[in-house]
Amino acid sequence: MRAAVYTGHGLVDIQEIPIPVIGPGELLIRVEACGICHTDLKKIEYDLLPAPRVYGHETAGVVAAVGEGVTAFQPGDRVVAFHHIPCRDCFYCERKLYAQCKIYKKVGITAGFEPAGGGFSQYVRVMDWIVRDGVLKIPDGVSFEAASFVEPVNTCHKAAVAMDPRPGDVVLIQGQGPIGLIFTMLVHRAGATVIATDTIPERLALARRFGAAEVLDPRVSDVAAACKSYTLGRGADQIFVAASAPGIVAEAVAASRPGAKLLLFAQTSNTERIELSGADICKDERSLIGVYSASVDLQAESARLVFSGDLPVGELVSHLLPLNEIRVGIDLALHPDGKSLKIMVQPQRFS
Repeated sequence: MRAAVYTGHGLVDIQEIPIPVIGPGELLIRVEACGICHTDLKKIEYDLLPAPRVYGHETAGVVAAVGEGVTAFQPGDRVVAFHHIPCRDCFYCERKLYAQCKIYKKVGITAGFEPAGGGFSQYVRVMDWIVRDGVLKIPDGVSFEAASFVEPVNTCHKAAVAMDPRPGDVVLIQGQGPIGLIFTMLVHRAGATVIATDTIPERLALARRFGAAEVLDPRVSDVAAACKSYTLGRGADQIFVAASAPGIVAEAVAASRPGAKLLLFAQTSNTERIELSGADICKDERSLIGVYSASVDLQAESARLVFSGDLPVGELVSHLLPLNEIRVGIDLALHPDGKSLKIMVQPQRFS
């Protein structure tokens, strides 16, 4: 089969590699769509993990074969697969901190080499603990491209549950890429007032369409002043930091009121440093919250939000690329413009 193999030093090479061999309790999935996610981009561009690997974890496709003992799925089923599932029995799982579970951290989908998601290939092997709890059937009428959003929607839904925006709240969402726009959809559905920021006009227009009451380019607008104007001078009740840029967390603090909740969602790099006044957190009683990855408890609801169309995630797809053009997709994702948003790879296509 063909696969986009990360070979180190930021390079991805289209190679012929063996179709994975599955064992008891496992599935072989023919990948039809896989979204390009910034967590994968960081691993590729900054050489965070040893090569060779096949990345890609927003995976949707068709069951091609089932291992011995598998009864819940059969060849031909259209499915979406999570690459992480927790043990549900350890110290962290008991506290619902699933992303900190050792089993959760163990990737359960591979196209070959060290397991890394594998969705940037034509076939993936899904291991038994993922088959048991992390594979969902796609209803008729739902595209593979839309279905591949179930995992990223879960991560956003997890963050929204942690923040718990309510009617009457004013919520600033910094960054309106695919993740920020999903946050805008979710927070608007909760009845809160959304103020959205981004530097790309087309993304701000989408934010407005998805429910934002105010859209701002932080390069030319006073974001803190705008938030205060909606809150009788107090500042935003909640901030979702859905982008990573110098000064963005300081801007979040300035735009928020005492007692506000600030969510760090895009700050996943070990090298990123944030400097804040201790008094802004301690004396002003702000809460600084980190949320990472998906929650198995929210899998069903996240799938419902996608499959039902309650979240119009299909509108976020800007590019559908054949596998051999993945480098074009990576470059677009790293350097977005007004025409690029969610970029999908279709591994069965090859131009």
